[in-house]
Amino acid sequence: MPKENKLSLSVQYPDPRLKDSITRSKLRRWVQAALFAPAELTIRFVDADEGRTLNHEYRGKDYATNVLTFAYTEDAESEITQADIILCTDVLQREAAEQGKPVESHAAHLVVHGVLHAQGYDHETDEEAAEMEQLEVEILATLGEANPYAET
Repeated sequence: MPKENKLSLSVQYPDPRLKDSITRSKLRRWVQAALFAPAELTIRFVDADEGRTLNHEYRGKDYATNVLTFAYTEDAESEITQADIILCTDVLQREAAEQGKPVESHAAHLVVHGVLHAQGYDHETDEEAAEMEQLEVEILATLGEANPYAET
């Protein structure tokens, strides 16, 4: 059994639609599975308006995206990973429906994806994308989730 890293997790539901199904205990389990070091993280569920505003303000993209990660410690010398992970409920639910998968499974994938970003992983190049996707698949498998990149 892998060692659990120390985790301080704050969960915010300004958009409360998923509060009853995507619980703090599920989020903690998903985050812990993707952690390679101690972390202080906040996960915030927002609606499309807030998601669009944040994506526009910080990335220059004028649309709501599924997950945004604001990593504050990405260098190897950092002892504690610190980040805010924003999940847009509207986009998460729409994508899950389009992909024919449960909202919970898609949420698990986006949380793992966001936690990897918080730890410095990225997908700007083909090599980075391949590495990050492989990690996601492996981590999700430990959680009993299917490969999110498999063709259906």
